[in-house]
Amino acid sequence: MTLEDDLTTAAAKGHTAEVEDLLRAGAQVNGVNCFGRTALQVLMMGSTPVARVLLSHGADPNVKDRSTGSTPLHDAARMGFLDTVRLLVRFQADPQARDNTCCRPIDVARDNGHTDVVAFLESL
Repeated sequence: MTLEDDLTTAAAKGHTAEVEDLLRAGAQVNGVNCFGRTALQVLMMGSTPVARVLLSHGADPNVKDRSTGSTPLHDAARMGFLDTVRLLVRFQADPQARDNTCCRPIDVARDNGHTDVVAFLESL
């Protein structure tokens, strides 16, 4: 197991302190785990504190999933996590990014009934 595998596991579980410790220990914030995913791609989307730590350490908010083309903003919008959506946008996530089906984050938020996320993304 690499530090990046440990980092993605900690991010997926929403363990902010462990994420911080692993970054201090030298885990690469944009490094990929054994599945080719970064910590920001697998983070528990409702865990805004973990997202904040990763983004403040330089995590790329526009990294695309190799199979779907979705960005972390697509994932947060799909799940309706407005605080995470706001944070990603603050760290330069592209609200106009399109996945492999040509959907933008606002489209997936609308498809899943997350009107608060849609309203925020429309305000940009």
